[in-house]
Amino acid sequence: MLPLGGQRSGGRRKRGGSHMSVTGLIARQDADSLSRPHFTALPPLALYIHIPWCVRKCPYCDFNSHEAKGDVPETEYVDALFADLEFALPSIWSRRVGTVFIGGGTPSLFSAAAIDRLLGGVRARVPLAPDAEITLEANPGTFEREKFAGFRSAGVNRLSLGIQSFDARHLLALGRIHDAGEAREAAEAALTLFDNVNFDLMYALPRQTIEEAEADVAAALTFAPPHLSFYHLTIEPNTLFHRHPPPVPDEDTAADIEDAVHARLGSAGYRHYETSAFGKPGRECRHNLNYWQFGDYLGIGAGAHSKLSFPDRIIRQMRHKQPKQYLEKVAAGAPLQENAEVSRNDVGFEFMLNALRLTDGVPAQLFAERTGYPLALIARELAAAETRGLLERDPTMIRPTSLGRRFLNDLQMLFLREPRDPPGAVPLVRQEPIRDGH
Repeated sequence: MLPLGGQRSGGRRKRGGSHMSVTGLIARQDADSLSRPHFTALPPLALYIHIPWCVRKCPYCDFNSHEAKGDVPETEYVDALFADLEFALPSIWSRRVGTVFIGGGTPSLFSAAAIDRLLGGVRARVPLAPDAEITLEANPGTFEREKFAGFRSAGVNRLSLGIQSFDARHLLALGRIHDAGEAREAAEAALTLFDNVNFDLMYALPRQTIEEAEADVAAALTFAPPHLSFYHLTIEPNTLFHRHPPPVPDEDTAADIEDAVHARLGSAGYRHYETSAFGKPGRECRHNLNYWQFGDYLGIGAGAHSKLSFPDRIIRQMRHKQPKQYLEKVAAGAPLQENAEVSRNDVGFEFMLNALRLTDGVPAQLFAERTGYPLALIARELAAAETRGLLERDPTMIRPTSLGRRFLNDLQMLFLREPRDPPGAVPLVRQEPIRDGH
């Protein structure tokens, strides 16, 4: 980039002059063009709907979920979701929604009639793609065949079943409300009712051995689901497990368990396309792929997060978290608790935080398409990652190496820059973690 200001050409520059040389003017214009994003086409758009209630809060869960005290207010909450969506319509006007994900909490606590009304109201307010993927998270402990069939009739075409383990002892340690028999019953019924199903499981559980983890994989494979999510149990702040840590496998044992799980799934024909996601060919989760490829998403419901692009900016939002407060704020026409613009300094880290989770990486041109900035914005960080052997790239692709996938946090942190926002700037909204199934 050319330096700001004119170059000397034989004589002195006039003092007090207001004129700028041609090269200086070009440089200033170039700097201004990089100060804000510029989109020629906006990213794909997804819709996330958060239902915050669950039967019982799991001791490892740090999501915005709240134990239901009596009946959940289905009608009032669906009405609030419609009002929330209408509040957001000016931000997404005329944009097509490619996927819908109803997460929680435990969305399967809601009746089939409530989900049917919810999806009908969504279709009436936003243009859904004809082939839209519509996912609903479900807990085996809330399984009723008739209700799950009702979800299918309502338009849900992908069910994400939060099994976590097929082992009774581990289910008890995780505080799940279902037992091993209910897990198997719900798994079998889900695959009978739905063409597209995800099983959500965890490993490195309290006192879990490699053999027990492999048994969980074997149990899941007997059903041959199209998609599996396997998550390493992590102890998160503000959870019961953080206050009372369980005896989990040490790092070496956890790494051995992870290798065994991944090898078994690979040999069974599942493609490990993302850090924690495994799918049969063509059965990758389209909604989550949109997150990882830095697409846009509107989140409605208590505590839901959004990332929305406009021709000259990217914003992040978060709705009010507590269900009661959320209902009150929506009624007042003010559902947003946080609303912040993503800065030029942060956008490279945000993009790579997601993209580097993908085993095959992303096309190089995707950075400019999804951030509105040229890839040169993160040239220094890319070079540092390559030098350390954590990342590889060519003119068409950027992907983590096997070492980079193993040390993903270290790779991602290379793209985190020191804050340079002016005093008083709104802090960046924390991105909601991505998971599939509950």
